[in-house]
Amino acid sequence: MISFREFLECIPPGVTSAIGDLGCDTKYPGNGSPFASLANPEITLHCDTEKICGGNRLFKTGSSVSLSRKESKLIFVTYICKNCSKVRKTFALRVTLDENLESGSAFKYGEVPQFGPPTPARVISLIGPQRDLFLKGRRAENQGMGIAAFAYYRRVIEDQKSRIFDEIIKVCTRLSAGQSIIDELVRAKEETQFSKAVDAVKLAIPQLLFINGHNPLTLLHSALSEGLHAQTDEECLEIATSIRVVMAELAERMGQALKDEAELSTAVSRLINKKAVAAKSTEVTSKAIGPSAAGE
Repeated sequence: MISFREFLECIPPGVTSAIGDLGCDTKYPGNGSPFASLANPEITLHCDTEKICGGNRLFKTGSSVSLSRKESKLIFVTYICKNCSKVRKTFALRVTLDENLESGSAFKYGEVPQFGPPTPARVISLIGPQRDLFLKGRRAENQGMGIAAFAYYRRVIEDQKSRIFDEIIKVCTRLSAGQSIIDELVRAKEETQFSKAVDAVKLAIPQLLFINGHNPLTLLHSALSEGLHAQTDEECLEIATSIRVVMAELAERMGQALKDEAELSTAVSRLINKKAVAAKSTEVTSKAIGPSAAGE
């Protein structure tokens, strides 16, 4: 038995859970059956409002639902971010209250936005045209459908192989990783399959892109080499989750590398320009003073 808050935050759609605190504020009217209000706990969800939230925030609801003993009711509950008051989350539920008017059960039909942590913007940028396919894999993973999630993620990576290699080449170029590494990555990019492309890479990519000391391309290759038919759905789910996590970390590291390089270039340019302005100012001052004054 879990709390209603935990159910809303952590349980994916399609699951029925026993809830210990489903009802609250029990009323005993003199001329009718007792009833309780559906609990409305504050919950923690991700809010993606730019420049205001951009992280986990508390959400609240003003929904008011009355439930009688053993009553099963289909309801919609909407929560709103307490910080920005802009982002909303709506749950479609069927709730049933027990005899004690406190505990009960709840089934989650769905929620909008969809269940699960948000997909980082850098991952979406990395996979480009396959965004919708990747999100289908994310939904399948959230719902525990391992084989489907694995199949979606594998297709995305295979189809966007060239795009992934282009981003790695861009990072290597910015970091001056060496022409031999860049040439090898360019040749590997021409391979038709992701697995063959990774096999073609003999030299290490920059350590900045390594994840816990491992080449991310090798990690992805190892995961994708697993056959769908040789694994159970649970095993495929574990592999699919690992693929997504590695992809997200690789995208984050590449984005950070390019950002750091851009910031460095801006800083260098700013200092060079400042030095040039200072030198020009000194030259103008010297000319204004004149040679006779300078010699005094």
